[in-house]
Amino acid sequence: MGMGFWKFSVFHVAAALLIVMMLGPVVAMLAAVRPGDVIAAFSAPQARDALVVSLVASTAAVALATLLGVPAGYALAHSSGPARAIALAVLALPLAFPPVASGIMLLQTVGAHTPIGAALASHGITFVDSLPGVALAEFFVAGSFVAIVSTAAFATLDPIYEESARTLGAGALRVFFRVALPLAAPNVVAGIVLAWMRAIGEYGATSIVAYHPTALPVQLYVTLSSQGVAPALALSYGFVVLAAIAIALQWALRRRVV
Repeated sequence: MGMGFWKFSVFHVAAALLIVMMLGPVVAMLAAVRPGDVIAAFSAPQARDALVVSLVASTAAVALATLLGVPAGYALAHSSGPARAIALAVLALPLAFPPVASGIMLLQTVGAHTPIGAALASHGITFVDSLPGVALAEFFVAGSFVAIVSTAAFATLDPIYEESARTLGAGALRVFFRVALPLAAPNVVAGIVLAWMRAIGEYGATSIVAYHPTALPVQLYVTLSSQGVAPALALSYGFVVLAAIAIALQWALRRRVV
């Protein structure tokens, strides 16, 4: 009895300490910023424009990640052997790269002096210092979250549901959209929201590929460098609000699909 209580206490103390350590800096930031400072910070045209750039680019990046990553996760969940392991390792690579390194790799891929970049430029498509470049950088650093989480979500489903649907004559697409996706939706949604939060907060790769138009993380660094900590804290408040909105949306969607 005593040993069981000890284990119970250790686990919960560890959880409490972790939460306090993660939440502490956020609380300190919120305590240091007045709502009026936040309103003033985002009243500046540069901050408003940066917020719009980040919202548009991150939404586009995650939409593409969802369009590709959810079906990819379903395929990987139904695969096995070395091919699946290699595919998951490749998907995890961008998550391990330093963001600046990711930006340099993207420049080497779609920069103006690269074969792909030159070919795209001949058709009027450029990524360097453009809104598509911001979206591309965010997609590269965050897009894998959707596929990896989707793979885990689909892999945990009881195969009896899909097998029953196939027995009744349902095709592959019908099984995916009517059976597998609704069952895995809560965890898939979590992966999409996680990818969006990672994308909208990306600075390193974005600043290398597309310093302009200025995304909100880049504007945060510019503000810190030119005006100091206090105005930068006010902009940081915006990320907390965006994260809270994303988490609340995820919670609401999970309640609807569970």
